[in-house]
Amino acid sequence: MIIDDGILFRQAEEKDAGTLVQLYDQAARWMRKHGIDQWKPGEKDAAHFREVMRSGEVWIGSDTDGRVCGAYELWWSDEDAWGVQPPVAGYVHRLMVARETAPAGTGRRLLEHAERRIARTGRERARLDCVSTNPRLLTYYRGAGYRVVGEFPHKEGKDGRIYGVILLEKRLDRLNAV
Repeated sequence: MIIDDGILFRQAEEKDAGTLVQLYDQAARWMRKHGIDQWKPGEKDAAHFREVMRSGEVWIGSDTDGRVCGAYELWWSDEDAWGVQPPVAGYVHRLMVARETAPAGTGRRLLEHAERRIARTGRERARLDCVSTNPRLLTYYRGAGYRVVGEFPHKEGKDGRIYGVILLEKRLDRLNAV
């Protein structure tokens, strides 16, 4: 377990899959309520999160009272959006914040934790993508130091839906890879 600025980070285990589904659905409902067409409640199930735990990493952040305040997925490749790439980056997905219980700044703390985790493996870049129709999220990531490096206009979801994504990248400082 790692403590970072009042948030306790731990790698998710299979028993956490239900909690991750709830967190995802809460985030999806919040997005829909605020007019953001990105995630849909019920779109990710426990099997999704268990699969990511097997092929990558899922990290959970909790406050000092043990309440989950957020989570994220960390992948070591993302060929669907980025194509075949040399192993120089980690790919952050599903940055989720429990908006009703998380302290201010939790999203940024989760993102910074992911960046340090990536840097600790010797990889020099953090990459992520966001749907082209979400300018608010694009602004958020740019404010966190990410730069747009491309766009993939024809990403296909598991449901067959085609949508565009903006590709973003941040070079990491190995000195901060604590």
